[in-house]
Amino acid sequence: MPAMSSLHASLAEKFNADEARTNWHDQTLWWVRQKRDRAANMLVEWEQLRQWASDIKDHTLSNLHNYLLEFEKNAQDNGIKVHWARDGEEHNRIIYEIIQAAGIKKIVKSKSMLTEECHLNPYLQHKGIEVVDTDLGERIVQFREEAPSHIVLPAIHLKKEDVSNTFHQHLGTEKGNNDPQYLTHAARLHLREKFVQSDLAITGVNFAVAETGGIVVCTNEGNADMGAHAAKIHIACMGFEKIIPKAEHLGVFTRLLARSATGQPITTYTSHFHRPAPGQEMHIILVDNGRSRQLGRDDFRNSLKCIRCAACFNTCPVYRRSGGHSYHTAVAGPIGSILNPNLDMKANADLPFASTLCGSCSNVCPVKINIHEQLWKWRQVISAEGLTAPSKKMGMQLMAWVLSKPAVYRFSGAAARWILRTLPFLAKNRKLNPWYKQRELPEAPKESFMEWYKKQQS
Repeated sequence: MPAMSSLHASLAEKFNADEARTNWHDQTLWWVRQKRDRAANMLVEWEQLRQWASDIKDHTLSNLHNYLLEFEKNAQDNGIKVHWARDGEEHNRIIYEIIQAAGIKKIVKSKSMLTEECHLNPYLQHKGIEVVDTDLGERIVQFREEAPSHIVLPAIHLKKEDVSNTFHQHLGTEKGNNDPQYLTHAARLHLREKFVQSDLAITGVNFAVAETGGIVVCTNEGNADMGAHAAKIHIACMGFEKIIPKAEHLGVFTRLLARSATGQPITTYTSHFHRPAPGQEMHIILVDNGRSRQLGRDDFRNSLKCIRCAACFNTCPVYRRSGGHSYHTAVAGPIGSILNPNLDMKANADLPFASTLCGSCSNVCPVKINIHEQLWKWRQVISAEGLTAPSKKMGMQLMAWVLSKPAVYRFSGAAARWILRTLPFLAKNRKLNPWYKQRELPEAPKESFMEWYKKQQS
């Protein structure tokens, strides 16, 4: 097989070209991480909630077929039409058939990372359907013809000046007016007009309750509610891992979700949909798209516990300083780096290597996914499949040989220190040492720790 791409590294280098942007992106996300910490520390039962959430998800994944069938039956009894989609293509086709049958040309859509994963927008636009993303951040990046860079904060890579320029171009706002309240008001007027014009709304799903056949959608802007209540047809799209067994379990997850995502006690709107309103049509699409394959991988099934809070994004030193677009997938960050190789191992083989394996992602995960361990395991799988660069494989083999022979190790250390002191340009070679491009080389010590230790003992 051909070696893996270095797309993440090249896109990260492009992002890092603007040092000021890289710094404020890093600092802003760390500020969100600190908000999460403060919110978590206010609950003495925080770790207990994490354990309960993890246990509920473990149980659900082990009995998933039963809960999916229970959910389907209860949803249908409530008057909801339930569809099953094997992959993204079938998901998109089902939605288009519903739109086509209703004779609709304009739709509104609230945030749904599943529809991003399935590339729904370009599919529908190619069919002549106008799709308006109604989440403010999503609408901003849609205007700019960009993908969301973060699953909770889609436009986190942009400053208010960028948003002002974008709105001036697309909404005719006052040029140079960067006031957030002014820009938000302009967006509100624009989006309300779109809500009125549309007869079909698409929403995501945060949780689906098997016991009731209902779904829960969490937003801060109320756009999912506006769309779903104003439209004649409501389509809710969900990966099958969104299922939880009982309504009583919801409280565990809603207490964790917003605190982990943004440091809020709860989202502004936590909306429950159990049946279509009078005169309305409601559809739910249950999507696999590789999830059953991930469920069958013992080392990676825990990734399906994810509740899409993005806490792992906000804490990850690599994500914070490389930006979401460097991951070249719908779901970026540490969790995306263990989900996406399952969808296409060759195309996403670089992502598990975009990590320091520091474990911070696992520490903040509200459902206790062992993210850093899965990243390490994916590296092993990808290497075994022959998808790593030959130079990386040869380097690891050489290092294994050196580390297994103490005399060779001592000689290599002495030689490396001499080279760093006398021929530093060899270490600064960007082809041999790409890390040097973003780092300053420390001064080489004159002796190894072992040499120093022996000297101290004599």
